[in-house]
Amino acid sequence: MKRLFARKPCGAVVPSPKFNGAVPAVAFVSAVEPKQRMKRHVPLRSPGRSRVLLPLMAILLTGCISTPDVASTKSQTRNPPVRLERQLTNQRYAHILTNFGVWSPDGKWIVYDTRSERPGTNFDGDTIERINVESREVQVLYRSTNGAHCGVVTCNPVAPKVVFIHGPENPTPDWEYGMYHRQGVIVDMNHPGKAVNLDARDIMPPFTPGALRGGSHVHVFSADGQWVSYTYEDHVLAQFSEENAEHEMNFRNVGISVPVKRVVVSKDHPRNQDGDYFSVLVAETTAHPKPGSDEIRRAIEDAWIGRNGYVKPDGKRQQRALAFQGEVAAPNGSLHMEVFVADLPDDITQPGNGPLEGTATTRPRPPKGTVQRRLTFTADRKFPGLQGPRQWLRSSPDGSRIAFLMKDDAGVVQLWTISPNGGAPVQVTHNQFSVASAFSWSPDGKLVAHAMDNTVCVTDMNTSETKRLTMRTTDDTAPKSEACVFSPDGKRIAYMRRLPSGDEAFNQIFVCTVP
Repeated sequence: MKRLFARKPCGAVVPSPKFNGAVPAVAFVSAVEPKQRMKRHVPLRSPGRSRVLLPLMAILLTGCISTPDVASTKSQTRNPPVRLERQLTNQRYAHILTNFGVWSPDGKWIVYDTRSERPGTNFDGDTIERINVESREVQVLYRSTNGAHCGVVTCNPVAPKVVFIHGPENPTPDWEYGMYHRQGVIVDMNHPGKAVNLDARDIMPPFTPGALRGGSHVHVFSADGQWVSYTYEDHVLAQFSEENAEHEMNFRNVGISVPVKRVVVSKDHPRNQDGDYFSVLVAETTAHPKPGSDEIRRAIEDAWIGRNGYVKPDGKRQQRALAFQGEVAAPNGSLHMEVFVADLPDDITQPGNGPLEGTATTRPRPPKGTVQRRLTFTADRKFPGLQGPRQWLRSSPDGSRIAFLMKDDAGVVQLWTISPNGGAPVQVTHNQFSVASAFSWSPDGKLVAHAMDNTVCVTDMNTSETKRLTMRTTDDTAPKSEACVFSPDGKRIAYMRRLPSGDEAFNQIFVCTVP
């Protein structure tokens, strides 16, 4: 029987790339001083060496790196050592990473929000912050006021800007934070505290082309830093509880905002607002997709395809495209998620099969030239549809592969890929343990970072080998499912652990190095 894991004297555990066995768990001690003050109102602060206590496990690992030979089902490989991880934050409040775009373009800072709930589902954060990866200096980039909250921040990949969700100021019973009562704002990191509206809002007819009528969510810049994608829900149609011949309903959709013109709207409603970007929806949805068809009920969890789009079968390049999950009806009528693509036109200001801005009874329609295509067809599989932890599709940097999570026939969540041109999905991993987090590609397109079996891992997307980068921990301090994000140089991965502090626990940010 082949040896599956080698235990070193210092406690480091080196797994087989195929994860054919269990790994003993280690426990973290609290890295937060119980009596540390809650105050964080100054723009700049540095924790100081005396206030930063690294996890006991990491200390034990220092100087204990080795590379024993282990068995692989593909070849005899020399597994890399378990790497020393670093805890960056230690304040007595929560730190929430978004699933993508958390690193500044130069790789020196990580941005996060301060929502309190374990997975960040309570939208109660009041600051957008960043921490220097080397010095651990913390800066407050934005603080919400007037009863508003903010969160889900991502960086522009080429400029010192961030974009994030902003809830309503001076909320009222009829306009509190919700799926269709929120917006995107942009802050220049060189000028903290000043936010500009990304998307305009106009909820009174006649509606304004380029303005939305509800709320945008999880904003992500395109690779060139120009366009922004997000998911969206509609305030105007949220009043309807069913769809019929007289009116449509609100269902989640995917939208984009483009800096082609500033959108100015009438102020005949107090919640109307101007926006610096022209915004449109790009997916066609219907309340009742026909069973077995390519119609979708919802469009969610989008991703830009490639740094510069992708190459079509005819050799031409599609410059702008989004991958997203579309909810379809199987032939038996059951709903599940499949992979879709929306090829986008260069000019998104021209209407297609209906008004860009929608009407009082219909959804906004995609711009002329938008092409929606279905890539996966999984209704006949043992476990149909995309499954696993909440996931956003992610494209390889060259745009040739779209990665997603789906169960194998044993019910284990694995990494899969598919070409944006279609074809058969390719199962990348064949591990015993399920992928347990959102994931990200390395900048060179060779690796994908994700959590699995209470460790941070990387999977080689060419050889299918998965390697652990951190020690396995107990469930309560395991890497969280929300984020596992490569740095711009591909040398580090950012993620979160929830660590105890007295009778409380807080999400803290960690980084580990990549061999």
